[in-house]
Amino acid sequence: MTTSDNISSCISEHEAQALSVGAAQAILRRWAQPVTTVERLALRSCLDRVLAEDVVSPIDVPAHDNAAMDGYAFAGAVLAETTAGTQGPGDATQLALDVAGRALAGHPFTGALAARQCVRIMTGAPMPAGCDTVVPQELVTRSGERIVFDARGLERGANRRRAGEDLARGCLALHAGRIMRASDIGLLASLGIAEVAVRRRLRVAFFSTGDELRSIGEPLDTGCVYDSNRYTLWAMLTRLNVEVLDLGVVRDDPAALVTAFRSAAQCADAVLSSGGVSVGEADFTRRTLETLGDVAFWQLAMRPGRPFAFGRVWPDGQQGRERDERAALYFGLPGNPVAVMATFYQIVRGALLSMSGADAPAPLQLAASATAPIKKRPGRTEYLRGIASREHDGSWRVTPTRSQSSGVLSSMSEANCFIILAHQQGDIVAGDSVDIMPFEGLI
Repeated sequence: MTTSDNISSCISEHEAQALSVGAAQAILRRWAQPVTTVERLALRSCLDRVLAEDVVSPIDVPAHDNAAMDGYAFAGAVLAETTAGTQGPGDATQLALDVAGRALAGHPFTGALAARQCVRIMTGAPMPAGCDTVVPQELVTRSGERIVFDARGLERGANRRRAGEDLARGCLALHAGRIMRASDIGLLASLGIAEVAVRRRLRVAFFSTGDELRSIGEPLDTGCVYDSNRYTLWAMLTRLNVEVLDLGVVRDDPAALVTAFRSAAQCADAVLSSGGVSVGEADFTRRTLETLGDVAFWQLAMRPGRPFAFGRVWPDGQQGRERDERAALYFGLPGNPVAVMATFYQIVRGALLSMSGADAPAPLQLAASATAPIKKRPGRTEYLRGIASREHDGSWRVTPTRSQSSGVLSSMSEANCFIILAHQQGDIVAGDSVDIMPFEGLI
């Protein structure tokens, strides 16, 4: 894909007026190309990093057949001969074995076993030569160096973990694109792998726009507000483990915006701004971006979050040339704080993960029963803040928060999920099933 493929050609003029969420996500998937730089890091530095290469197991895990529980290991062929081991008249299911030694994890039994001998074995200990079955210790009666147990229900090979049962040598352990979690770190350690190849961290620059914004610590003049969006964006970006570049607050001034965009595009793979993408008289961001980059769309059929811009920015502002690898993708988020969070999680987050090279699953969605009626106009996707709870029968119920205003950030802290109302969905009556997206693991 080259720069000459004008990004605006992705959509029709009609769609550009209010692009559906699904169409916007499709455009972003097309243009969100992963970073290509790869680095090798020590295992303890790889948490939340994106694997750049498949990892193949160099060994069998476990390395040997071993006991799945504490008990006694023996050759299972003797189970078919229980009549020869009868311990008492008429009882042909009792099997008697002599104990020849013991095996512990890290201390295997290395001797040879005669017929009808067994080894006391602990969980994880290697199976002695010739043994393929473990009888659990709680099923055994031991007297001196002899055990007796009822062989009924015990099959040959029971309670044995085979070599390579977890991972066999040469098998895929982790695939490229995986975001490394704690279990993955432990898995690679179990394979003896000390370092892996990961993609470099995505660099994301962001700033807020607006003459009314003040940073924490500054006095609030009449009509001014503290800038919460930069702190929200910083937190959401940090959760994605990207390199975060905070460019502060940019005033509603064309020259200042040009400087901010060029500076951001010079140092980052993606640029995020909040505010200044609607059609108000003081919204210079839109007009400035049109001179510095290539714009795909300005509006979404989404609530909250209708004013949303997506495009590309070049450090020198030039257009119409072969693609410059320095071009940064631009995401212009709304100014209202809830709209910032909604558009980030529904639109921006997936694109940034793709740019990081991550093969990440879509956020979890569940079906829940609405506890109250909800007004909904077809033709846009709505993301309401909701409070979900699980009932005794395992079903979910959800109630919208008291305020759904896009300026009430406290409603995001009060809620524990998004209530998702689809593009063509209409009014909801109490008891209707709706989709919810839990915040846990997302926000």
